[in-house]
Amino acid sequence: MKTYGALSLEEDGSVWLIQGLAPHVAIRLKHIFPKISKTQTDLFRFPNENSVCADLDWFITRYPLAISDKDRRALTKRRKKYELNQAELEEILRPEFKPLIFAGLREGCTIRHYQAQAIELAYRTKCLLLGDDVGLGKTYTAAGMMLMPGCLPCIVVVEPHLQEQWKVKLEGHTNLRVHCVEGTKPYDLPDADVYIQKYSCLAGWIDTFHDGFFKLAVWDEIQSLRRGTDSEKGKASEVLARNSTWLLGLSATPIHNYGIEAFNILNLLSPGVLGTREEFLREWGADDKQIKDPVALGSYLREKNIFLRRLKSDVGQQLPVVDTIIEDVAHDAKALRSIEEFARALAMRYEHGSFTEKGQAGRELDMLVRQATGVSKAHFIAQYAKIFLESGTPIIMAGWHRAVYDIWLRELAEYKPAMYTGSENPKQKIEQKRRFMDGETNCLIMSLHSGAGLDDLQLRCSTVLHGELDWSPKIHEQLTGRLDREGQTQPVLSIYLIGKDGSDPPIVELLGLKASQAAGIVDPGRVFEATQSDNSRVRLLVDLYRQNTKAAA
Repeated sequence: MKTYGALSLEEDGSVWLIQGLAPHVAIRLKHIFPKISKTQTDLFRFPNENSVCADLDWFITRYPLAISDKDRRALTKRRKKYELNQAELEEILRPEFKPLIFAGLREGCTIRHYQAQAIELAYRTKCLLLGDDVGLGKTYTAAGMMLMPGCLPCIVVVEPHLQEQWKVKLEGHTNLRVHCVEGTKPYDLPDADVYIQKYSCLAGWIDTFHDGFFKLAVWDEIQSLRRGTDSEKGKASEVLARNSTWLLGLSATPIHNYGIEAFNILNLLSPGVLGTREEFLREWGADDKQIKDPVALGSYLREKNIFLRRLKSDVGQQLPVVDTIIEDVAHDAKALRSIEEFARALAMRYEHGSFTEKGQAGRELDMLVRQATGVSKAHFIAQYAKIFLESGTPIIMAGWHRAVYDIWLRELAEYKPAMYTGSENPKQKIEQKRRFMDGETNCLIMSLHSGAGLDDLQLRCSTVLHGELDWSPKIHEQLTGRLDREGQTQPVLSIYLIGKDGSDPPIVELLGLKASQAAGIVDPGRVFEATQSDNSRVRLLVDLYRQNTKAAA
């Protein structure tokens, strides 16, 4: 048989070598194995891993290589192990999968079938990004993972306002002993099964992660690490990951902006699954941020069993389609005119300044225009909110800037709004949530970035007003998802209140681009139907409000 080169296994059994390839075969090899440098010639090295051996075995059927009988048996053995492992992982996700009986659950508590599938997959692969839709119980999936053999002690990394919520849920669902880690300065931890740590305090504990004490590491809302090791919490998470046995990332919205974030998150959970950053950009990138084929990347991640996502419809929890309404609202042109001169100066500095000046000017311009846009329409949004509040409808008002909140608080003072923003500490947030949930107020003003992971709002509310816009569509989707989940008894109404000037128009345009990047990776092959906009509910409330106003007059 004609051969195109030679394949051999090094004596220590760790590396496969290919050498003497014909030029055209070397080109094909580089296409199939994108981690190989395009400039590499003569000698090619591959780790002796099951998945690599499966690819090599396939390659030599197309381009035969000289190989000894001993090495051929070693290659075949690895390939069969890979195929067996893949078949077993595929069986886990089949409907007839028989889950384990979980010991350590409190009486009356269960792990659902689809949650048990994710647990088994994560346990077998040792690393998983779980992107299940909001409301499908990723917290309980993580709890079940903690009950698997060898997974304790466990550390859970959460946003600050979710630490107590995780503790309550774990203690209410399992018999695990839970400790909330406080502060950035390490101390002797009490004996416990699960330690809940805040992202904001993680960096201070980085030196304690080297000893491998934690067997399972869980990152809730792992999109917080989308900047990778450019952030201190990212650096600490990398040390934690490299010294833990099992890794589990949780987020219904793992891609908030551009597809490049997929690399930062997945490289933490499974180093090398996407190659180096340069290899990833060369193979998948359209530029340094965007992915040229998000659907293909999403499919690849599923094939590698590193990413698992189920929608509500996949597990029999189909809810009515969220009714998304885009409303144009009036604005105070003076608020925008007052910043025009300064904004123009920042724009000029951004256009003609140095690299450092451009970055600073861009950030200042973004903050300036977005705040001015929010302030310009804040009064009119408050009036819009009164339509719902006058009818007794509970609402969430989503914003970002303190100046906007102040206007809303002043205009809606009679309704005594609850505040769940960046200004409240965790205990204050718990109290403000209680006020809203107990019906002491029908208005919850929430920061766009404070609602991640917050549970139970669907039991009280079905309407959210997006008063300010974020550059990331997933921020808004995540907030709406707090209401669109199991336990919701009403159709969810998600209203975007858009101004015709300021930062709203460009953000709206860019959100479409970012949404397409995230959707392709997270939901490849999914057909996205246009959400139906039906203003009938709003019109009824408007009519009721007019009647109440006339009666009062």
